Amino acid sequence: QVQLVESGGGLVQAGGSLRLSCAASGRSFSSYAVGWFRQAPGKEREFVAAISGSAGSTRYSDSVKGRFTISRDNALNTVYLRMNSLKPEDTAVYYCAGRWGSSSAYTGGYKYWGQGTQVTVSS
Repeated sequence: QVQLVESGGGLVQAGGSLRLSCAASGRSFSSYAVGWFRQAPGKEREFVAAISGSAGSTRYSDSVKGRFTISRDNALNTVYLRMNSLKPEDTAVYYCAGRWGSSSAYTGGYKYWGQGTQVTVSS
């Protein structure tokens, strides 16, 4: 019932910035928490950031806290991930995911997943 499409990835120099977007289709978008995850080559998928459906709560992994900002515009059915001060270690395919939950920024339990967008940070 929910489809997610990521965009905004690309190649950027270390220290640069990118903004990823996650466009959602489906009903009751504001009732779904959305998370960002990433998977680097040869690595397992890891949690990056999450936001509650109401946008009242956010959560970040320690590796991106202070550099990345997650936000959402429920009127546009879109969640964003602003990535500043990018490091080569941030290179990965970034996925957005959704799950039921309007009040909490969950780190897991996501049911709906996008196809991912590649972020490459050069040194």
